[in-house]
Amino acid sequence: MASADDVRENVKKYYGSLLQSTCELNTSASACSLACRPVKSVADALSLVHPEVTKKFFGCGLPFPAKLSGCRVLDLGSGSGRDCYAFSKLVGPSGHVTGIDMTDELIKTSRQYIEYHQKEFGYKEPNITFVQGYMEKLGEAGIQNDSMDIVLSNCVICLCADKRAILQQTYNVLKEGGELYFSDMYASKVIPDHMKQDPVLWGEGMGGSMFWHDFILLAQSVGFSTPHLVSASRIEVYNSELKEKAGDISYASVTYRLFKLPKNPVLSGATVTYKGTVADFPDQLDFDSRHSFKKDVAGEVDAEMAAILQNSRFCPDFQIQSSDTPAQPCSASTPQYCHLNPFLLADKLGSSVKQCSKTGK
Repeated sequence: MASADDVRENVKKYYGSLLQSTCELNTSASACSLACRPVKSVADALSLVHPEVTKKFFGCGLPFPAKLSGCRVLDLGSGSGRDCYAFSKLVGPSGHVTGIDMTDELIKTSRQYIEYHQKEFGYKEPNITFVQGYMEKLGEAGIQNDSMDIVLSNCVICLCADKRAILQQTYNVLKEGGELYFSDMYASKVIPDHMKQDPVLWGEGMGGSMFWHDFILLAQSVGFSTPHLVSASRIEVYNSELKEKAGDISYASVTYRLFKLPKNPVLSGATVTYKGTVADFPDQLDFDSRHSFKKDVAGEVDAEMAAILQNSRFCPDFQIQSSDTPAQPCSASTPQYCHLNPFLLADKLGSSVKQCSKTGK
């Protein structure tokens, strides 16, 4: 297995060459964001992003959670800045967005349009900063611990060798009650070492994708809540050579959300009622693929979901009545975690991306 430094250099070269050419990625990963249907505020924000920024965007999803106004947001692997600029609009002038990326060309591209978007959004001062650095070393890049409300990323963690370091650094910089909400590529099984050593497979996200079940265990070991599966689409590999190398391994573009809860929360189930107060969701708040909260309709949630609602930015939007039933311990190996399998969700929804987002071929 190549070192983390070797992986970073290979990724820099791979995406640097894409930026200097008309080449596209060899999978439908970059088209997956089109398979999602953003709410109006997100669609409007994306439509205001400068075309040159969007043109140089390489993402695999649409990681835009609800209720961003006033939040401090960090975008891991911000690339050309497309998502950051949309977040800049959504957090408003009282919020702030920081994008971090390691690639010189992408940082230069993103920084060129700060003033443009400030004027486009009508802000007196910019509310966005781009820093060059590594996701595995957020502290070295000047990102302080316990400083962020939300951390997001769009198909970049699969490009990094040390996933544990990224999740640990993310956990550290989040405030208590903060959220990691991100899209990434996942594999249907563990990727063998010989695929991890192929620079093209890695650049496409195929060599560095995690087996989805391993991700759940890793996130919990770092300290996060159990991940919540938001959306999933199967990824089609266009290139016949890469498809042959992948063999029987399938890939999916997946959005998960997970929270940094207090160290020793009092866990019990609860009856919760959504107030209808989150912007864009006056009648129903779709929290993930299993939890949809209708306005003024009480529903039961388990202990961890209750703790998330009580300790996150969503607390004011719910009436929460704790039950007397103590929380029951559970394991990520139990059958109940099948609902976190993105391939089952993708097949259930019939969601897969069948064309390239840029060429349309």
